[in-house]
Amino acid sequence: MIFRRVSEGRPYPEHGLTQSSWAEISPSQVRLDDLTTTKTTLDLEHLLDDDSTYFGDLFAHVVSWHGELFLEDGLHRALRAALQQRNMLHARVHSIGKHA
Repeated sequence: MIFRRVSEGRPYPEHGLTQSSWAEISPSQVRLDDLTTTKTTLDLEHLLDDDSTYFGDLFAHVVSWHGELFLEDGLHRALRAALQQRNMLHARVHSIGKHA
């Protein structure tokens, strides 16, 4: 199993982070099997594109909410890591407090 769970959509509340806000979060390593995806579809052409992160962040974006790590952006990076038989991914992790 690559991911903890595959899910469609974001169950957590809107966090309002911009690309520059994400860039302020230092990357850390997360285990692929601790991540829950927020997308169920994948563009294979994007997965295989060497320049897929050229205009984006080099690191995946992960949201920590209620003790679970959600892969918000970076599904292609995570799958590339898995295909290279790596079980860790460098990601920026943003924690959202508990909401009712």
